[in-house]
Amino acid sequence: MLRGAGTEPAFTGRFTDSHAVGVYRCRGCGAELFRSDAKFDSHCGWPSFFTPLAAEAVVLLEDRTLGMVRTEVRCASCGGHLGHVFAGEGYPTPTDQRYCINSVSMSFEAADS
Repeated sequence: MLRGAGTEPAFTGRFTDSHAVGVYRCRGCGAELFRSDAKFDSHCGWPSFFTPLAAEAVVLLEDRTLGMVRTEVRCASCGGHLGHVFAGEGYPTPTDQRYCINSVSMSFEAADS
């Protein structure tokens, strides 16, 4: 998924329903991508975030595969495919964006207790 730009099946990823506190990192290079406080329940089948950790953490690219126009999200450090970002869907989040990210593209570092 990370290198082949694929998408894991909906509702199968280990982080889809996770509510643990910590940081999500790129599985390819370990770069910090998202914090748990930006994660929300979108009920779309993939982990959803309303913003990356920092604007520099991800790169957004136009994706015209599968007969659609979408915005692909890649890790800025290693170029690994993370998922897609969607806007204007009406979620009650500060950005009205949904970064729809594959669980297999991330690892998780829990916050110190």
